[in-house]
Amino acid sequence: MRGGLALLALLAGCAAAPGAGEDKVVYHLSEGLAQASNGLRNIGNHLEVNPKAHIVVVSHARGVDFMMKDARDANGNRYEDLVEQLRVRGVRFEVCEITLRNRKLSKDQFIAETTYVPSGVAEVTRLQQREGYAYLKP
Repeated sequence: MRGGLALLALLAGCAAAPGAGEDKVVYHLSEGLAQASNGLRNIGNHLEVNPKAHIVVVSHARGVDFMMKDARDANGNRYEDLVEQLRVRGVRFEVCEITLRNRKLSKDQFIAETTYVPSGVAEVTRLQQREGYAYLKP
């Protein structure tokens, strides 16, 4: 009987999950354009099933490259267009200022939708530990 109740509780939880609340997710990008393409596609899929999800993309190292002006994916699509489509759906895009300093990049090289954080890895940690965001790295 006890196993049956546990199974029933598990099934009830699964049935309630889609409308149970809003997801809070941080997508961590640090590996370049291929990872960014995967991440942006994942975010689009995420928003398709949960349009109220709170999503923050934190990028550092080579992960910032997709946020640069004129960056394009393997098919020639401008990342700026993809980012804008997600931004109007509430996705926030953050770039690490330490990366800018270490790579000698300037803020004027980045698209308008960019926001900046002092440290990408510190921001990922803050969102997870203090704000309760789930962590995804595509």
